[in-house]
Amino acid sequence: DTAKFEGILKNFPQFGGTERCQVVPVNVLYIFVKNSSVAPDAASMDEASAACSKALSAYHEQLQLADVRRATFVFGQKEGDENKGHSFPLSFTFREPNFKETTLFRNIEPSFMYHLELDRVAANFSVRLLSTQHTAKCHMHIYEATPRSSALSLPKNKKANKDPRIFARIVSMLVDFSSSSFERILVDALNSIDLFAVKSKVYNHLFINLASDGEKLVLDPVVVEQIVGDVMKRHSNRISSLGIAEVETRVACCLDLDSPPIALRLVASNPTGYVHVMSTYVEASAEDNSGKLAFKLIGGTKASLASSGDTSWEGMVVDSPYPLIRPFDIQRKAALKSTDTLYCYDLPALFEAAVEQQWSGTNSRGSGRPLMVMYTTELVVKKKGSVSTTEEWTMDDYLRGNLELTQVNRGAGANDVAMIAWLMVLKTKEYPEGRQVVLIANDITHKAGSFGTREDVVFKLASEYARMHRIPRLYVAANSGARIGLAERTKKAFKVAFKDEDKPENGFDFLYVTKEDYASLTETTQEIIAEETTYKGQQIYKITDIIGSEPDLGVENLKGSGLIAGETSTAYNDIFTLTIVLGRTVGIGAYLVRLGQRTIQKISDSPIILTGYQALNKLMGVDVYSTNDQLGGPGIMYPNGISHLVESDHLRAVKSAIDWLSYVPSRRGGILPVTDIRGVDTIDRPIGFVPQAGTPYDPRILLAGGEDQTGSWQSGFFDKGSFTETLGGWAKTVIVGRARLGGIPMGVIMTENRTSEAIKPADPADLQASETIIQEAGCVWFPNSAYKTAQAINDFRTEDLPLMVFANWRGFSGGQRDMFDEVLKYGSLIVDAFVAYEQPVFVFIPPFAEIRGGAWVVVDSSINSNVMEMYASKRDARAGVLEANGAASVKYRTKDLIVTIHRLDDEVISLDKRLADAESDEAKEEIKTLIQKRVSSLLPVYEQIAVQFCDLHDTPGRMKAMNVIEQDVEWSESRTFFYWRLRRKLAEFDLRNKIIEAAGVGRGNKTPTPHEASGMLKSWFLESDNMSNEMWDNDQAVLSWMAQYHRELEEKILAYTKQCVTEEVLQVLLAGGNTARAGAAGIVEGLAQAYGSMSPIDRVQLREDIMQVLK
Repeated sequence: DTAKFEGILKNFPQFGGTERCQVVPVNVLYIFVKNSSVAPDAASMDEASAACSKALSAYHEQLQLADVRRATFVFGQKEGDENKGHSFPLSFTFREPNFKETTLFRNIEPSFMYHLELDRVAANFSVRLLSTQHTAKCHMHIYEATPRSSALSLPKNKKANKDPRIFARIVSMLVDFSSSSFERILVDALNSIDLFAVKSKVYNHLFINLASDGEKLVLDPVVVEQIVGDVMKRHSNRISSLGIAEVETRVACCLDLDSPPIALRLVASNPTGYVHVMSTYVEASAEDNSGKLAFKLIGGTKASLASSGDTSWEGMVVDSPYPLIRPFDIQRKAALKSTDTLYCYDLPALFEAAVEQQWSGTNSRGSGRPLMVMYTTELVVKKKGSVSTTEEWTMDDYLRGNLELTQVNRGAGANDVAMIAWLMVLKTKEYPEGRQVVLIANDITHKAGSFGTREDVVFKLASEYARMHRIPRLYVAANSGARIGLAERTKKAFKVAFKDEDKPENGFDFLYVTKEDYASLTETTQEIIAEETTYKGQQIYKITDIIGSEPDLGVENLKGSGLIAGETSTAYNDIFTLTIVLGRTVGIGAYLVRLGQRTIQKISDSPIILTGYQALNKLMGVDVYSTNDQLGGPGIMYPNGISHLVESDHLRAVKSAIDWLSYVPSRRGGILPVTDIRGVDTIDRPIGFVPQAGTPYDPRILLAGGEDQTGSWQSGFFDKGSFTETLGGWAKTVIVGRARLGGIPMGVIMTENRTSEAIKPADPADLQASETIIQEAGCVWFPNSAYKTAQAINDFRTEDLPLMVFANWRGFSGGQRDMFDEVLKYGSLIVDAFVAYEQPVFVFIPPFAEIRGGAWVVVDSSINSNVMEMYASKRDARAGVLEANGAASVKYRTKDLIVTIHRLDDEVISLDKRLADAESDEAKEEIKTLIQKRVSSLLPVYEQIAVQFCDLHDTPGRMKAMNVIEQDVEWSESRTFFYWRLRRKLAEFDLRNKIIEAAGVGRGNKTPTPHEASGMLKSWFLESDNMSNEMWDNDQAVLSWMAQYHRELEEKILAYTKQCVTEEVLQVLLAGGNTARAGAAGIVEGLAQAYGSMSPIDRVQLREDIMQVLK
């Protein structure tokens, strides 16, 4: 009825002349068709849509006059077998200006269409509805989206996946926002996607729109991000299994009751395959003043502060189409394809996940887990004085000292150099307030991660930053070695002087360029060096040297490699260095691994090599090697001691790095990270595991405890679960690692008492080679195990760890092969390592263990008596030049045994008397025969007596009597004893270091030795009330004294500092001659400069002090 319909439209105010909305039409029109139903099949719905469109076609002008933006026809649905009793109405919506139906919105409640944001999907995809479902919490619409050919034809989408994918659009009318309500919505969505996930296992997308009255829902974006992130983590495995690449959540809310409503957009993805990362945006006005809304990253959230999220949506218009390729997908694919590694900007997310996993451990006592576990800023190189980080710079700028590092927060992919560095603050369990770490990583997607001069500068400056602040430096290696380049302009211009132009196969004489090309190649820069000559009657220039205009073509990269090699060697001695090998690392990359010493290597596709296998095959002219893993994979680098640990994947490797850091002070020379062991272990407990004489055992049980044959737990020396072994694949006759004693981290070295195998693989390049298996006896130092011991000591030293050595060595292997393999050289390295040690070292001989000969020499406390002490287990430990059997065979020979028998055996003594009294030769011979027979029968017993006699020379009692050990300790009580001894020594070392530092104010003062500094402490101790020499040996008493007299000790050290300064000034002024004059002038000038920088109060005090002295 035309008149009736026009009458309806005239009821709209705008139709009668009221001013229309200037932005968009504001009115909507619903038309419910009664007594009519439509079948839900596509043909019937298309027919109904056409009828509605025809009915509206005559009223377009009236609809526009009424300011109608959409008209919706609603029909009943014909019931069938599938929808009997629960069918929903069918709706067809026609939108202005042409009032044509968009089939994308068919059968969707019109008020929901805006919330589904389907236009963003339809722009690049052909969309087909798969399912519509409604639950008590939300409305779900599942679509199959196939990339449009027009979108695929764009250059940026050439590498896009052409397969269909699932887009799930969820709308929920939110009343309140909580973890449980959001989780129910997410689970409903995942259940719906699960029904159709077989259609696509990659690049699926889930959009959850939590529509609400934004003026009434007050939310903190940080809290929202925490809730969404926690829910995502709980369901991360299922999200990944459904192929959901991105979960997008929109929440309308306000920050407080007085602020306007805002729309938050939280985008979660799993680019690494290990952990979901989150970025939080707010919809705000675009910066181009276009009036459109754009996504703005919210500061102060986890993603922005930790640099662990994907910030690629920053600045993007809210209604931007969904791309066929997500940002950085190309880089991630390239990194994965190149060497099965990660895009470097995804690494912070792994570190954040690793720290969060640490907090999720069982022992989380003490301060609670922080909301933010990581803060990250990128360290970017820029020119000094420049405000921009994008200004070009070169190695020459570095050599002139014109570059510096600056901290910036910038999005991923903003780098123009294949080396990235971050300053990370990790809030670990040991440092809940945060510890700083410098992380350096190759960008394998930029020039294959090769080392050019600019990469070397970034590495060098970042490493220097770590050394300057004395904080750990971590390097994630995935590269292709030093960069190789060619002069491209010369490459396109050069010509060849063939010996015979008609027969080029006969060879050539030289390369040249024409006169014109020479002028071009030397006009601005000298790209080539050439000799002018004549060829075929023409003036040409014979090329002698190609310099090129492009940067980083060759040998300059090697010079840069030398720069960072030296820097890494220095850094190893100055700070904690650790390399995580997550991909192929070649040439200088391999040297950086070794120079940094501590290495964690991923098991697959992470070889550490000098030259690729293809190049070696070409060199030898035959395909000998088939993979780089044959040259530097974990099967090579773990058994040879280059790799300390191997891990199965990227996240586990990073987690191992975080665990390693847990033993190390936050700064070099800082306080050790002591953990709370309550609920895990106790300090004052006996050690459950007791070695048995003559019975081999796993030394790791002695260290960390383990189950006995009945399954009962036997505690070990260190805290339960605290021991982490490193270098476990190399030199297995020595065990090294880190553990905790009462929560205090320590380095550990212990002897393996069982026989081990050393396997040397056959080299495929040597046809005569075969795999060699060498049996290595326990309790013996071989060349490799001696080197391992020395390297471990050096590692512990640069980690500032006190060291516990459980010594059980019979000596060094001195056979011809081992002497040729330099066992003497590597054994001496142990001494060198101990000499350089600065933290307490305890060498302890456990029960039924022994140290013999040269083994004692390299662990004796006199090597470095400033830090080393030796102890032995009471009664059962042994030490000496030779084992008792050997000593008896040398020093208690048969003749000595016979003398002893004649001295001790009553029967032999009686026979000796009879022999002396015998008169006839016949009687004497008979008695001698009896004596000989008796002696022969007793020799086996007396040989054992001799061994026992020699053994009693090697007991702890004699060691103590000879002052070669400090004390013999009961094994069951040794844990408690060494805990208090360690605490006392750490406190004592701290005070004596302050004393030594106080004396270092000038050249005139003699700096006290550590022993002398300890002597000063002892004298202060004895000056205190009720203190004695005996109490100085009581560790708990000394610790109590240090705590009680802490302030007095600080004052004494301050007074000692003043005394040293006074003596220095006195020596300068009384030196006489030019020294005195220059010294006096220097002192006055120093006072003047200091006075100028003082506060007014300090200036007054200084004037008064000087005047008082002068009076």
